[in-house]
Amino acid sequence: MRILSAVGAMGAGAVVVVAGACPVRALSPEADLAYHGSVAMAAGLFDLRLTPQNHGPSPVAEATVRLRWSVPLADEQRLPGGCARSGGRSVVCRTGELPADGLGGPIELRVRLRAAPTEVMLEIDTVWGGGAVDRNHANDRQRVLALDTGDSYAF
Repeated sequence: MRILSAVGAMGAGAVVVVAGACPVRALSPEADLAYHGSVAMAAGLFDLRLTPQNHGPSPVAEATVRLRWSVPLADEQRLPGGCARSGGRSVVCRTGELPADGLGGPIELRVRLRAAPTEVMLEIDTVWGGGAVDRNHANDRQRVLALDTGDSYAF
């Protein structure tokens, strides 16, 4: 009985040592999400074309990007599949699969603003990165100013 108890205690100790040697962040995949595209605004209509990108090193099966305007959106919107309202000024969209070091499919939407402002700030950020750790937030958080000119602004 004593031999079995000693082996059991050693086995439990070995598990603790192994678990202690594996940091949790090493178990999470790492990705670097980014968003690039263009916006244009005229007479209260705001057009957005956005392409998600993953600089890697791990692929991401799905992520969620939040689009937040500085002014309220009109109550009724026609949003593309994979996008949904998440408040009076926000929309969230699924990115779809993002391969490592690759592009996702484009996200295109037109929203109607509640009024026709002369300028609007759009903030873009990742809400959910598919369980991957993203240590570089310099490229997945964007702020874009659009003026009511119909001109296209790239980011």
